[in-house]
Amino acid sequence: MDALSNRINNLPVSATLAMAAKARELKSQGVDIIGLSLGEPDFNTPEFIKDAAIQAVNDNYNSYSPVDGYVELKEAICTKFKRDNGVSYDPSQIVVSTGAKQSIANVCMVLLNPGDEVLLPAPYWVSYSAIATLAEATSKIIPTSIDSNFKITPADLEAAITPKTKLIMFNSPNNPSGTIYTEEEYRAIGKVLEKYPDIFILSDEIYEHINYGTPHFSLAAIPELYDRTITVNGVAKAFAMTGWRIGYIGAPTWIAKACNKMQGQITSGANCIAQRATITALEAPVSNIQYMVDEFKNRRELITKLLSEIPGFKLNEPEGAFYVFPDISYFFGKIIREKRIENSNDFALFLLEHAHVATVSGDAFGNDDCIRISYAASVENIKEAIHRIANALS
Repeated sequence: MDALSNRINNLPVSATLAMAAKARELKSQGVDIIGLSLGEPDFNTPEFIKDAAIQAVNDNYNSYSPVDGYVELKEAICTKFKRDNGVSYDPSQIVVSTGAKQSIANVCMVLLNPGDEVLLPAPYWVSYSAIATLAEATSKIIPTSIDSNFKITPADLEAAITPKTKLIMFNSPNNPSGTIYTEEEYRAIGKVLEKYPDIFILSDEIYEHINYGTPHFSLAAIPELYDRTITVNGVAKAFAMTGWRIGYIGAPTWIAKACNKMQGQITSGANCIAQRATITALEAPVSNIQYMVDEFKNRRELITKLLSEIPGFKLNEPEGAFYVFPDISYFFGKIIREKRIENSNDFALFLLEHAHVATVSGDAFGNDDCIRISYAASVENIKEAIHRIANALS
């Protein structure tokens, strides 16, 4: 261990991947585990996208692509931004990466210096703080609770800003809470950010299409913030393309150029076949994927109903994504089946051991009072999982 860099020793293991690995280990021992820990649609990639990939293979797309992506894909992304978000980008402002995670890492690596502060409204996606740590910046958490529907207010934001604040990361619809900031709420937050022109904004919109009625709004659509907002998106969640690994940013040209330079020394261009398929995905009407969103909505109704019947679970109504983030702090300090529950990690491990259901502790998302449960699973598995949880806790 001593020979390893401080960089890797200081980096936490991804909690979602760690829980998935634990679940796989138990499964290999013959334990019947229901996995509700990973944020991955359980649908197959739509046929029209698969057909485009097959066509790309037959058309002999097998050479290195430009580092920042094929021109035709960047043009399709610009059209998508205009159509879905009312935001105008030029192809020179687009960088295509190996998943939205790399897009976020690129942005942090090119903007952050040691000592810079990154504001993270909690709960936040697990990798935000880890990537900030890799970039040698400091994460500063802005806490929220289920009572505020896991949203920060303009006053919360203003109180958290210091002279060291360089970047704030927003994620709406939110992973893990399913919360969506309305246009009105984002504009009010934008008024605060207008006063601090040196703060950059990363807006992670990977779940934009998985929402149940609250219109999606992009921070880059606020003209006063456009020149310092980086919009991150990708095809993993809405198009059931997690393993295809395509993410992208729309950003000020100088930031896009810097991300291109960074990526050129790490991975170069993203997978060429996946890029060609993504052109087809983004050019198609959004209604093509509505069947998945409708099914997620049905599952949301089911899982929130079933969880609300378990004493001690406190829920909000997720407005998007495919997670519930119940507050389970009621169980802290209690002994259940000879196991003392002190925090969300204890609770998640208890559910894995006694209910054989894999979830993720809220601690990893910056809120130790909660656990994340994914409902990107079949109705049968959701019913059985919540039945097991209720039994284990009774």
